[in-house]
Amino acid sequence: MRSGLIIIITFMCCANCIACQKNLYLDKFFNYSYNSNLQFSDFATKYGHPATEYEVITEDGYILSLFRLPGDSRIPILLSHGIQGTGDGWILRGKESLSITLANKGYDVWIGNYRGNRYSRRHQYLNPDLDDSFWNFSFHELGYFDLPAFIDTVLNVTKATRLAAVGHSQGNTVFYVLGSTRPEYNSKVSIMIALAPICFLQNTKYPVSIAIQNAPLLNALANRIGLTEVLGDKTTLRRILFKICSLPVLGYAICAFGLYFPLFGYDPAELEPDFFKDIASYFPSGSSWKSVGHYLQVGYRKEFALYDYGSQINLKVYNNSAPPAYDLSRVTMPVALLAGRNDHLSTIEDIDILRKRLSNIVSYFVVPRLLLNHVDHVWGRHMYVYLYPELFKLLSQYR
Repeated sequence: MRSGLIIIITFMCCANCIACQKNLYLDKFFNYSYNSNLQFSDFATKYGHPATEYEVITEDGYILSLFRLPGDSRIPILLSHGIQGTGDGWILRGKESLSITLANKGYDVWIGNYRGNRYSRRHQYLNPDLDDSFWNFSFHELGYFDLPAFIDTVLNVTKATRLAAVGHSQGNTVFYVLGSTRPEYNSKVSIMIALAPICFLQNTKYPVSIAIQNAPLLNALANRIGLTEVLGDKTTLRRILFKICSLPVLGYAICAFGLYFPLFGYDPAELEPDFFKDIASYFPSGSSWKSVGHYLQVGYRKEFALYDYGSQINLKVYNNSAPPAYDLSRVTMPVALLAGRNDHLSTIEDIDILRKRLSNIVSYFVVPRLLLNHVDHVWGRHMYVYLYPELFKLLSQYR
């Protein structure tokens, strides 16, 4: 247990110490470039659905990218990615990816990119490379500002009154934030299909459980060393990770078995070596430490609540010494929960807690594949066999 904590603390310190983006020596040494230069729009064109890109500006000034694979505008679907992800995650599997599969079926597919990732690393007046305040956000701001901006854009462009949504991991958390803090948006979502739902985190597996047990220490350390952006494309730690994980054979052994599977659950049959090289190019894609720290607090405090700044600052921000809990009873949009028994982050036990708190669960489905892990929902080799049938059944019922 202690060794796991040491590894986490070392990682955090390295993330801060070698994240300098002006280190020309390291830039030349690593000669950093992706395995593939393809962007989301390139993938979309390659697979027969040229994408339209929209620039979305949030109420607090963040400039976000929103992709569209045009289809029947009467049934728009918004795909919501997880932490450290981008819209690329929904298309990396090509013709068998969820975005292309939906587009092939005639759906109007919209793919959001939340603040901080490589497609949405912009602001009206803040520079992410110079202004630490750019990174002063967690999943709360994503749910309160980014998600409603995406929904409004989709509905304004399509003239539809509602949209369906499919979220993965943090891409579900933001809907619980939205529904509880801006309840007027509940009626704009015909169904929220939650893949690997993340809300409560008191039953996660090692090594994340170790980080959660030491959440106060890790958040204090992050604040002390000034850790803001985590694993963004320009950070040297991300470059090192890419170099290692993209190595033939050795990269898969080190990164898949040493990092991804311990974090997400072991399922090498669904995350084969050849495809893992693609993942190394596109994930992780950057976010804020505050997002990570907020999740650690949720697990530590055993409560789905707003960010905890400490009692003194909480009094100024919330007029209370403790952060208020999100009122999940206000989340009235229809929610379908799709779970995996081998998910180290979104455990069955934590999903059971969520099921008791949400007021309008229309479906709860545990995928039959026993080894289904946290990322199989998006990257799994055989999603079309074990996941898509249930997903499309739900979409047909809640158009």
